[in-house]
Amino acid sequence: MQILPAEAVLDYCQQYPEARQQLLAWHADASASQWKMPVEVKNRFSSVSILPENRLVFNIKGNKYRLVVKVNYEVGIVMVRFFGTHAEYDRIDAEVI
Repeated sequence: MQILPAEAVLDYCQQYPEARQQLLAWHADASASQWKMPVEVKNRFSSVSILPENRLVFNIKGNKYRLVVKVNYEVGIVMVRFFGTHAEYDRIDAEVI
C-alpha cells in the first residue's frame, strides 16, 4: 500500500516520540501490504476498528495513540487522516476527518 502523505508518519514520529517505534512498525507493515478489503486488515491487525467510508482506526502503543486512515482498496492507497493521543482522538469525528 502507498501511504499518503508520504511525510505524515515521520512528522508524527517527531511530534510523538514515545509512539515512534510502533508507528514506524505500522508503516512498514502497511506499506508492504496489498489490502483489497477491510477483512484483510482485520486479519492482520485484530484491534483495528472498521468505520464507514473505508476508514480504519488503529490502536498504537497499547491504545495510548490512535491512527485514523482512509483506504482506497482499488488503487492501494492509505491516506493518513489523523494521529494523536486517545484523548485527542476523543475530540474528533473519525468518520469525517
